[in-house]
Amino acid sequence: MQQPLQITFRNMDSSPSLEAQIRRRADELEQFFGRITGCRVMVEAQHRHHHQGRLFHIRIDLTLPGSEIVVSRDPAEHHAHEDAHVAVADAFDAARRQIEDKARRMHGQTKQHEEASVGTVSSLIAEAGYGFLITAEGDEVYFHRNSVASGGFNRLAVGDKVHFVVHPGEGEKGPQASSVTLLGGRRDEG
Repeated sequence: MQQPLQITFRNMDSSPSLEAQIRRRADELEQFFGRITGCRVMVEAQHRHHHQGRLFHIRIDLTLPGSEIVVSRDPAEHHAHEDAHVAVADAFDAARRQIEDKARRMHGQTKQHEEASVGTVSSLIAEAGYGFLITAEGDEVYFHRNSVASGGFNRLAVGDKVHFVVHPGEGEKGPQASSVTLLGGRRDEG
């Protein structure tokens, strides 16, 4: 990188272990895509919610020749993000996906239609019309009621296995499924 890595902690003390993780992940990004000219990372502890622990907001600003990539992880509903290390890992995973997409576009490659992956419904926020899936690799993917095939959002339950296709690019809640279909038959309901 032409500019030194900048790490900022807000509403919390600096953490040597988090800083080491951020430096390692930034080095990995630079190894993968050597044209990164700058990287700024902000780790912010959100205020505690009365029914859950402290959540962490992560923002990564990557400067590339002629463009910038910004990844912002503000998952208010994700209890996994009560661990700052998990939140940092998720943010850097999203940054790498965006760099991969940019590298493909730079080399004139277009993404082929991806085959459906299998995941598990990890949470549903029915009143707001969305939920999250966990992939086989452990990544979290957002989905909206409109992305569920045949209007099947109301039939989904936590633990259901589904086929899904990830929409290219990032939504405000991270990777987003463009289609979700219940896998096979329904599990028995009592």
